[in-house]
Amino acid sequence: MSVRRDFWSIYREALPVLLIALGGGLFAGLVLEDILESVERFPGLLVMVPVFLATRGNVYGALGGRISSGLHQGLLEPRFERNERLVNAVLASFINGIGISIVIGVVTWLALLVLGWEAAALYELVGIMLIAGVLTSVVMIAGLLLVIFFFYRFGLDPDNLVGPIVTTLGDIFGMAFLWFSILLVGAIL
Repeated sequence: MSVRRDFWSIYREALPVLLIALGGGLFAGLVLEDILESVERFPGLLVMVPVFLATRGNVYGALGGRISSGLHQGLLEPRFERNERLVNAVLASFINGIGISIVIGVVTWLALLVLGWEAAALYELVGIMLIAGVLTSVVMIAGLLLVIFFFYRFGLDPDNLVGPIVTTLGDIFGMAFLWFSILLVGAIL
């Protein structure tokens, strides 16, 4: 294949997903606007938002890369089946996604404490991150696998799609579940 043909193939495959990602980013911004009301109730909340979204991309981007590589190497089939490689990759991502969410809550609280800034209670910040982390982990894993498998079956290269898919799912569901977690923790406490 020529360089020009490769370029247009990648561009053609990625452009629709990038346009969807644009919409997802706008949605995340609208949810963030709504979350701003909760900052007084949970000081330090905004410090966690970019870290939370970035770690969604890091953890699930790695999962997407593993799945894509497994498909290209013939180690995985594009369907949900009991496959040790798939199960291990999903389980590792799930644990990492939840674990890093708890770490975000603790480190944010400690950083605000060291800086002398006002911070919500540790259990509030960790609770918000834990709930949002669990919910986003489930949706990110399921959504990522569904989309990668679907596109792969139609001959599209998942390597061209993993980044925008992870970013979009992470922004949309990360912010939605963060908002939900704030409401839940606020109602319980």
